[in-house]
Amino acid sequence: MLVSLCVVFVSAAAAFAVSAMSGGGAGLVLLPVLRMVLPATAVPAALSLGTAISSMSRIALFFGHVQWRIVRGFVPAALPSAWLGACVLSRVDPVYLEVVLGVFLLGNLPMLFRRGVPPARVSLSSWWTLPLIGALAGFVSGLTGAVGLLFNGFYLRQGLTAQQVVATRAANDILLHVAKLGIYAGFGLLDRWGVIVGLMVGGAAVTGTWMVRRLLVHVSGLWFRRMGYGAMVAAGVSMTLSAGDAIVTRHATSISGPKADVSQGRDHPALTRGARP
Repeated sequence: MLVSLCVVFVSAAAAFAVSAMSGGGAGLVLLPVLRMVLPATAVPAALSLGTAISSMSRIALFFGHVQWRIVRGFVPAALPSAWLGACVLSRVDPVYLEVVLGVFLLGNLPMLFRRGVPPARVSLSSWWTLPLIGALAGFVSGLTGAVGLLFNGFYLRQGLTAQQVVATRAANDILLHVAKLGIYAGFGLLDRWGVIVGLMVGGAAVTGTWMVRRLLVHVSGLWFRRMGYGAMVAAGVSMTLSAGDAIVTRHATSISGPKADVSQGRDHPALTRGARP
């Protein structure tokens, strides 16, 4: 267990360091790593705690770059949707959703090979655009504990600087994750061990962000976008392989289980009673 915890800490520090440089992605990358020390239903709560701590440190570093117009449209719709996602999590295994999210993230692979043409901007002229994005983000975040990277393309299409993307995402995330912690606790999905792992992830996140804070101002818009899409593809590969392996293992167990029971019970009195002379 100690080795697993060390792997989690190092992985979290590296993931959040890359996340600070690419605009996000640490949470989704860490989902399979946290399953080494936590059951699947406890991972979102621990990840939310760690991400909330990370968001606090990023806001402290980049507060002046927060785009509050995006926060005001995003958060009000995200909070009730997060409750709905957590409600579903308490009844459904999230591993199947992770396969879908992984495939979705892999769809960003072509963006890595685009030449230096910035993506088309998403218009916020419609009043429902931000609330819709917030509602979708809140639901998936409540179900998995991490979702920011899924909507990284939205931030990248707003023409924001690297610091503005990191700061605005952190402002959205901290309000959402703090609310989710109360929701998870209410559904019995946050226990003492989950809190310990979450605090460890948070400490690693602060360490990773601090390590790269001075590099962010030197990253060009082109490279920031490429790293962002690269993080999305990497998270997609990680999630698809990890969740796919978990599904295959479970189905193999369910298929082989009854056979083992029959073979073990061949000499059971209830099965052999009718065969006796």
